[in-house]
Amino acid sequence: MSALYETSARAVGGREGHVETDDGLLKLDLALPKALGGKGDGANPEQLFAAGYAACFENAVRHVARQQKLGLTDAAVTATVQLHPRDGGGFALGVALAVEVEGLDEAQGIKLVETAHQVCPYSNAVRGNIDVQLTTTVR
Repeated sequence: MSALYETSARAVGGREGHVETDDGLLKLDLALPKALGGKGDGANPEQLFAAGYAACFENAVRHVARQQKLGLTDAAVTATVQLHPRDGGGFALGVALAVEVEGLDEAQGIKLVETAHQVCPYSNAVRGNIDVQLTTTVR
């Protein structure tokens, strides 16, 4: 299967270093969050993952709504990423996606979000590896 798009980012210095994309459009200094004993004066990998997942999932919601010719008038997604210790050592992520949709009834909104979860590349990448909780609010 050929790729529709490809990009790369380089990290130097780990959680307290720097990350930059190959095209130079994203350049961030990283910092360990205060909750993990750091200064918290820079972005961290969990924030980057949350931002990427939220944007990707919101686009999947809009994509599915267009395909199904639904009356979606607006949408927003808040992704909350948690870092958990694993019983056997190491760490695991948890994600909660709070999806807001406008222009649909509740049943349509819930079905749309469930379908978007099957379409979104982030959801497909983490399925079976990260616990993802979905909530849908219809405005």
